[in-house]
Amino acid sequence: MHRSILVACLACCLATTVNCTTVGSFSTTGLRSSGSPMRLKGGMPTAPAPVRVKSVDEAISVYSKKDRLALTLADFMREETLRNPTKDNADLEHVFSGISAACRAIADMVSKAGIQDMTGLAGTGENIQGEEQKKLDILSNDVFKDKLRKTGCMAFLGSEEEDSAVVIRGPRRGDMVAVFDPLDGSSNIDAAISVGTIFGIYKGAKDKKEFPLQKGTEQIAAGYCMYSTCTILMITTGSGVNGFTLDTSLGEFVLTHPNVQMPKRGKIYSTNQGNCPQWSEKLRSYFDTVSSGKGQSGEKYGLRYIGSMVGDMHRTLLYGGLFLYPADAKNVKGKLRLLYEANPMAMLAEQAGGKASTGEQRVMEIQPDELHQRCPIFIGSAEDVDEVVSYVN
Repeated sequence: MHRSILVACLACCLATTVNCTTVGSFSTTGLRSSGSPMRLKGGMPTAPAPVRVKSVDEAISVYSKKDRLALTLADFMREETLRNPTKDNADLEHVFSGISAACRAIADMVSKAGIQDMTGLAGTGENIQGEEQKKLDILSNDVFKDKLRKTGCMAFLGSEEEDSAVVIRGPRRGDMVAVFDPLDGSSNIDAAISVGTIFGIYKGAKDKKEFPLQKGTEQIAAGYCMYSTCTILMITTGSGVNGFTLDTSLGEFVLTHPNVQMPKRGKIYSTNQGNCPQWSEKLRSYFDTVSSGKGQSGEKYGLRYIGSMVGDMHRTLLYGGLFLYPADAKNVKGKLRLLYEANPMAMLAEQAGGKASTGEQRVMEIQPDELHQRCPIFIGSAEDVDEVVSYVN
């Protein structure tokens, strides 16, 4: 008796299972209703979600994008050399190999600074700029010097962290000069805010006994590397500006910002407005004018200021606008260094269609008198620079 009841129950369960697994849906009674849409209990009928298959063209476009991003900095520099096979280009290929290696190492140190006790002051006192050195200032400087020296292309190295230029001797001595700020904005490092490296490259120094002080117009290459949510290397070799992002899975910088063009105007200015009381009355009137929308563009300008020239200039390069650090009552000759901050950024700006001025002359036309010379700077979109200079003059 009990056995026959159990068999009947099992048969009923099997029949229900078959109905549940049959393609289709169910009526409100729970039994399969052939051809009717699926009805969830208490809900509206719903159709099965269609499966979307990408077309061949879509698949090719995705592949093409990945293929474009696979153009590494090494590939890019090699193509430059093949197009114009000069010794300078061949040397620059080695130089950028060294720079990219240095930037990868610094990016790694910056990302681990908080967990490897690399934040805070180094305890070595002030550098020649009168600034307290951070631990990462010294480490980044050592890395950059080492990688550039090993390229075999350098005759002199000029760094913000060195009192005087470093002379390269022996078989590794080359013909080029590199000037650099190994870690711009390092005062922000403990707060995990964007920092970067700035560099400029010159040539013709192999037979020089003393560090050659050259105008920015003599630069053959310049760039910066920003260490932020990602690591971006922006460079120019005198024929436009291109940006490369570090792909950490490859350990390579890949082209992500080809042929960067700065907008003719922006709506942002970047400056330490805490210095405003020390500026000239004419310059203060410029900010009153543009921030109220009464400037030449008719747009209201906003203030964005990171406190790292690399971070502020990167935004300005992409979005347009103005970065400035004018001379004032405290810094009568300006604050930023001409050779390894102002000149490299000026070359990038001009190659992207922007301008860079001291308020009196083009930044790259200044004849430097010393390695650590300072200068005022107004840099960014061409029309914005022209407008602010008209107030300064």
